[in-house]
Amino acid sequence: MSTDFLTDISKTLEEIKADGLYKRERMITSPQGGEIRVGDAAVINLCANNYLGLADHPDLIAAARGVMDDKGFGMASVRFICGTQDIHRELEQRLAKFLGKDDTILFAACFDANGGLFEPLLGPEDAIISDSLNHASIIDGIRLCKAKRYRYLNSDMNDLEAWLKQAREDGARHIMIATDGVFSMDGYLAKLPEIRALADKYDAIVMVDDCHATGFMGATGAGTPEHFGVDVDIVTGTLGKALGGAIGGYIAGPQLVIDLLRQRARPYLFSNSLPPSIVAAGLEAIRLVEEGNSLRAQLFENAKYWRAGLEKLGFDLLPGEHPIIPVMLGEAQLAQDMASRLFDEGVYVSGFFFPVVPRGQARIRTQMNAALTRDELDRALAAFGKVGKELGILS
Repeated sequence: MSTDFLTDISKTLEEIKADGLYKRERMITSPQGGEIRVGDAAVINLCANNYLGLADHPDLIAAARGVMDDKGFGMASVRFICGTQDIHRELEQRLAKFLGKDDTILFAACFDANGGLFEPLLGPEDAIISDSLNHASIIDGIRLCKAKRYRYLNSDMNDLEAWLKQAREDGARHIMIATDGVFSMDGYLAKLPEIRALADKYDAIVMVDDCHATGFMGATGAGTPEHFGVDVDIVTGTLGKALGGAIGGYIAGPQLVIDLLRQRARPYLFSNSLPPSIVAAGLEAIRLVEEGNSLRAQLFENAKYWRAGLEKLGFDLLPGEHPIIPVMLGEAQLAQDMASRLFDEGVYVSGFFFPVVPRGQARIRTQMNAALTRDELDRALAAFGKVGKELGILS
């Protein structure tokens, strides 16, 4: 390989480190949970997407282990060749029923689902209007599509309407509004009732990425549309967060949309099918969610308690009702230093900074889950208070 090429890469890496933006990974030696082991250290985990605490649930582990004797380890093929088992369709139909949609199509991850959604459905004569804080997978999926692209300011309904008018004036055949259901860096919910009303006014389609809501938002855990009591046209989501924390994504929507995606969505056509163990655990996760009012109640009780504790200590928090509770710090290096010191105190968190969030808005993004105990939360609050004072964040 070219020496000049590697030299340029080395310079880029050194610049990332000098700016305090270099990401380092810690090796977990235990199952995912409210308390985990990193090397020889036991730490309280406040930064996983394990909202309902199902990542190490014995029923999911038993389902994953038990199905392999009957269905095997892996599919070794894509769906349309010889990679579809009966349990794949069972999971798709269970998800569709749970979400109130006609059908669902599975992907290796929601990143792939969002990457494969737009291009088969929309062409050069169409338009996509995307929230400015949408997940990277939506942004990348839109880039692969030939539709005209517009971007509205985060949750700014006046700006959204202005772009809807512009798209109609530009002669768009079909318009799709794309938004996260929950903006994961901030924990803010999309304004779905207002988005739906504008979509109806301008005859637009509404697509929602509900990765950070499916399983626990809404009366039955069906996500932000259920939470707000509105219908959206297309929902994408994941099995990798509240629904067991493994891998796998999906798109749920009208039958004709799903049928076309099976024919033309490239990540679906050219990626191996989900392993049977993941599918079986996904089915079990849906069962637990459907019976899981106590898990959802515990999750939001933990979130309320944690938020109140951080506010009492004096941290700068973003407002919200979601179990994502960001602690705002401003500078990337401060976020890195705080995460490192909290780890020394037995609390596992991660600093978020540019390019994940805008420059000057670095933070520690804490996330609640139903498996965290009151004792663990109290110990974590004590650690936050101690480290916050040491670093001059708290007076």
